Amino acid sequence: MQRHDTNAKTPAARLEDKLHIRALHGLNVLFVKGYHRLHVLEPCRLPLKGAGIFVCNHTSGLDPMFIQSTTPRVITWMMAKEFYDMPALHWAFKMLRAIPVSRSGRDTSATRAAIRTLHEGGLLGVFPEGRIERTRELMPFQTGVALMAIKTGVPVYPAYLDGTQRNYTSMLAQFANANNATLTFGEPVVFDRTATDKDALVAATAEIQSAVQALMDRTPPPPAFAWRKPAAAGDA
Repeated sequence: MQRHDTNAKTPAARLEDKLHIRALHGLNVLFVKGYHRLHVLEPCRLPLKGAGIFVCNHTSGLDPMFIQSTTPRVITWMMAKEFYDMPALHWAFKMLRAIPVSRSGRDTSATRAAIRTLHEGGLLGVFPEGRIERTRELMPFQTGVALMAIKTGVPVYPAYLDGTQRNYTSMLAQFANANNATLTFGEPVVFDRTATDKDALVAATAEIQSAVQALMDRTPPPPAFAWRKPAAAGDA
């Protein structure tokens, strides 16, 4: 089994030190905390250095921005290729070394890029459901996270996010409408890493999904909110 040196100094681990990345991060924090609302119910447990895989449920195209605003680490996101190729945002995704994933089938090039990120000491972000939820129920997790975690030996950090308006299908609507979201982080997931056969990957994936489910079970739905003040009694 390959093990990763979590103290490796590589380009992926130094993205946070680049001035333009820090400026982009600052703009993201301003957007999330100034225009939207994000309540972090349990503190961020992502490491300040070293490799790891971050997993979370997926409710909106804004999810990476909300999550990224809570940590100074640059998270290298695996994302659908059709979103990666959006002309208005492609420059930012490329700058942040996001990894485009084709939905047409098993994307081995994306998996290789993800494992390379982990070997370089990066923090990989994955939405293991593979698509956006439309209800407050988790969809089955894909086994790719378990496979990458076992092959590289890196920890898996779970989180649960709610309130990023999962029913908006338009990316523009997601940006334009203020969100009131809650985010809960969990401890690294413990699972058997001794094998990578189908049964072992299914069992490990079940443990990862159970960790996110446990966070969901103790995270109350965020209340709806609006920027406009409620009308006073007697107002038209």
